[in-house]
Amino acid sequence: MLTYEKELWSRGLAVVAGVDEVGRGCLFGDVVAAAVVLPPGCMLEGVDDSKKLTEKQREELLPLIEASAVAIGVGRVDAETIDAINIRQASRLAMKKAVRALGLTPEHLLVDAESIESEVPQTAIIHGDALSLSIAAASIVAKVTRDRLCREWDALYPEYGIAGHKGYATKLHRERLLAFGATPMHRQSFLGKLFAAQLEQLELF
Repeated sequence: MLTYEKELWSRGLAVVAGVDEVGRGCLFGDVVAAAVVLPPGCMLEGVDDSKKLTEKQREELLPLIEASAVAIGVGRVDAETIDAINIRQASRLAMKKAVRALGLTPEHLLVDAESIESEVPQTAIIHGDALSLSIAAASIVAKVTRDRLCREWDALYPEYGIAGHKGYATKLHRERLLAFGATPMHRQSFLGKLFAAQLEQLELF
């Protein structure tokens, strides 16, 4: 998983940041992105695409990533902004924020299947979280961060089961939406597509 990093390191580019986001397809809450800079030659056993790992594995790997990384940045964009600018632009904005939060300027970005508004040279990699260790590490950071946020959000809106489904359009989530209506943290632009005729039943409280 270091093919892309090794090529850049061999060119003398030591500060390479992997960037990824999570929560793009959710009905609820922020989209969260992370950027991770690993030192040249770094190996992180067990780090892989966050979707291939269990929640327990991700939580166990996070301290390893934090201890090994040169820098980690996290960016968030809320539901209101997602509705205003669309999810793709919100995801790109979250990634941009994550890169800015690194506290240093990367020499190159490896981005999972996307481009970021940045002067830093970048490479978009399809399925990057499975092909680049830096992107995989970023995917884990972003996923653990968002899952922890979901537990906090669950305490605010316990009737929706956010801690369990993480805001995705599960059967339970759809049923709770129809029963209780949408919260201010639901993505209104997503609900219209999902419910169509039922949209009029959903009112903010």
